[in-house]
Amino acid sequence: MMPEIGNGLLCLALGIALLLSVYPLWGVARGDARMMASSRLFAWLLFMSVAGAFLVLVNAFVVNDFTVTYVASNSNTQLPVWYRVAATWGAHEGSLLLWVLLMSGWTFAVAIFSQRIPLDIVAVYWR
Repeated sequence: MMPEIGNGLLCLALGIALLLSVYPLWGVARGDARMMASSRLFAWLLFMSVAGAFLVLVNAFVVNDFTVTYVASNSNTQLPVWYRVAATWGAHEGSLLLWVLLMSGWTFAVAIFSQRIPLDIVAVYWR
């Protein structure tokens, strides 16, 4: 059940990322401040969904959930827990998910610390 939740969170993150790249710009074109301000909310939602998906993958490694092909090909029962956690980003899929997590975290940090930047600039430069 957990891998399906992680997959669902990744699909949700894709939808949120698409909204984050289009909806605030549409707000700039229409002059709608609420649509421009939504970029901060979308950045928060994107980070939370990607972080949730990454934590589900870490959990799959920690509990040796070999029903996940990625875990089965990059882990075994003899590895200590810290090595299994590190194996999360040890291959291509996990390192790409870690990169997406870091980039969404950066986007979220910009959303938090850009409170004094005018909304139209925030909406345009976040695409």
